[in-house]
Amino acid sequence: MRGHAFMVAGYIPGDSFFHRMRLGLKAAALFAVAVLCLASPFVSVAAGLWTTTAVLAAVVGAHFAAGLPWGRLWRAVKLMLIFLVLIAAYQWWQHGPAVAWQVIAAIIATVLASNILTATTPVDELLDGLASLVRPLERIGADPERFSLTVALMLRSIPFVIGAFADVRDAARARGLERNLMARSLPVVIATVAYARSTGEALAARGLGEPAARPSERTPAD
Repeated sequence: MRGHAFMVAGYIPGDSFFHRMRLGLKAAALFAVAVLCLASPFVSVAAGLWTTTAVLAAVVGAHFAAGLPWGRLWRAVKLMLIFLVLIAAYQWWQHGPAVAWQVIAAIIATVLASNILTATTPVDELLDGLASLVRPLERIGADPERFSLTVALMLRSIPFVIGAFADVRDAARARGLERNLMARSLPVVIATVAYARSTGEALAARGLGEPAARPSERTPAD
């Protein structure tokens, strides 16, 4: 499968200001972008319009300041282009062009800001940050290591499934079965189940993902 070719949120090595910034600061900046975009409906249309436009311009500038290519920015927008058009059309019809642009700019700015964070942060550092975020919840039974392992598996599985869809689509098209739903979906289900099973067996063989033994459950030999 060629799923790796569809890795959208992959890390891009570099030495930019954003690559050197601590993960906590980048997360705080992302939170600030989300707050500014989400707060715009609570102010006047003119103020919200200027705020979201300024935030979007700042995020696009940050994208290129981080040394990220134009293609990555366009790919992030392209993936949600249909939804953006539908949302813009509805907002224009209901509230006019100013609100439509305000909503679209807020969505794009938030997505691009998330894209900058994932593109300038190694996956290991990102998972360690997520584990640290969950660690305070250990008192109520949460397992930070299991949480980060689950997220890591999810990040690996998504591009595999997307690649499986692309491979099966090309194979069905080559056989003239591009309109056959079973020919385009069943092989994907089989490949996905096989991938999940092999991943589970590999984890079980290494003892990963199993809960840590409680002190009362440990044997004297431990």
